[in-house]
Amino acid sequence: MVYVLDRKENPLMPTERHGKVRHMIRDGRAKVVRRTPFTIQLTYEPETHCVQRVTLGVDAGSKHVGLSAATEDAVLFEAEAEMRQDVSIGMTERREKRRARRNRKTRYRAPCFDNRRRPRGWLTPTMEARIGSHVNIIEDICSILPISEIVVETASFDIQRIKDENIEGKRYQKGEQLGYANVKAYVKARDGFTCWNCGTHDNLRVHHIIQRKDGGSDRPANLITLCEKCHTDHHSGKHLLDIPFPKNEGFRAATEMSTMRWFLLDRLKKEHPDIPISQTYGFVTNWNRSNLKLEKTHAVDARVISRHGDARPSDVLCRMRKTRCHNRKIHKDTILKGGIRKANQAPRKVAGFALNDFIRYKGQICCIHGRRSSGYFDIRKPDGTRVHAGIHYRHLTLVERASNLIIWKEDMAVLPSGQA
Repeated sequence: MVYVLDRKENPLMPTERHGKVRHMIRDGRAKVVRRTPFTIQLTYEPETHCVQRVTLGVDAGSKHVGLSAATEDAVLFEAEAEMRQDVSIGMTERREKRRARRNRKTRYRAPCFDNRRRPRGWLTPTMEARIGSHVNIIEDICSILPISEIVVETASFDIQRIKDENIEGKRYQKGEQLGYANVKAYVKARDGFTCWNCGTHDNLRVHHIIQRKDGGSDRPANLITLCEKCHTDHHSGKHLLDIPFPKNEGFRAATEMSTMRWFLLDRLKKEHPDIPISQTYGFVTNWNRSNLKLEKTHAVDARVISRHGDARPSDVLCRMRKTRCHNRKIHKDTILKGGIRKANQAPRKVAGFALNDFIRYKGQICCIHGRRSSGYFDIRKPDGTRVHAGIHYRHLTLVERASNLIIWKEDMAVLPSGQA
């Protein structure tokens, strides 16, 4: 598909007449405004504005988002976007650096404890980033296609039913921690008030198997009992314990989706007041997809959500990966001789190239993953596969400037609708 904008940057219906597009660009009647997805803008006012009804289906998610814009006959755009998973790590790192500056008495401002009241509707930075990414990606699609309706799949997860499929009635009020003062008391009683490593019963501590900074939770499945000596030796690296990992990573994704679904719908209605926005549920999508005998992917789910699951599928799938927009770490961790604190941020451009720029190297389209002031870059494919660890910029050709989304196309051997 070639996506078309008019002179006022309003989206029109896309076209597959590549020859006509090539002639229009050559004759000056259109200009290229975007490489991926390929978009042109008309330099003249068309006689008619024929716009069909296009529905955008959104399979919202904590890690991956499926998107599909389709008419009754054909799919016009399909994509799968990967969300950032490092927001909480960045917040933890920033907090550690601020505490270190305060301990060295070099903090550049006084603590503002009185200003730390959370406003009404406050969300964690991770969920704010999730919602912002959803809204920005949907806005990006609305800028190239005349979307007439948006359908979002929202979900509310029952955590207790996920852990126990047979739970019902009053059993919801009698959890595994019933009768214990807190989680620590339950974990110690569960482990028999015994250190998991050495078997002692003295000076017991509760240890996170997966640390909080790595995404671990406070669930009992992620906690074990250790004595103070084993706990200290493990964290200091003196004697690392071979601790068994829990069976699952927890329910963070399910909790995030249950919390952010209404915030996402409200944000979309504020951003697009002229477009009808509705919601559907996972069991409806699963039922419709099974009836159509389609495989389960995020993009196919989004197509079914748009209520055009039997439309002619596209043979191209766009992959999107959300990247960090700005490195907020001011200084490096190490301090040079003489107390010199070296800046952590590199120049925005080195030899005319910036981070995440699309470049061409030996016929391959790659991204700049790392750059050095010497002019040697680490280049990788958009999916993260390394191509060259240190190539000089003279061997690279700029293709497209970076944005907060890395987008690349993937050819799909799509089966006809209605076939598994």
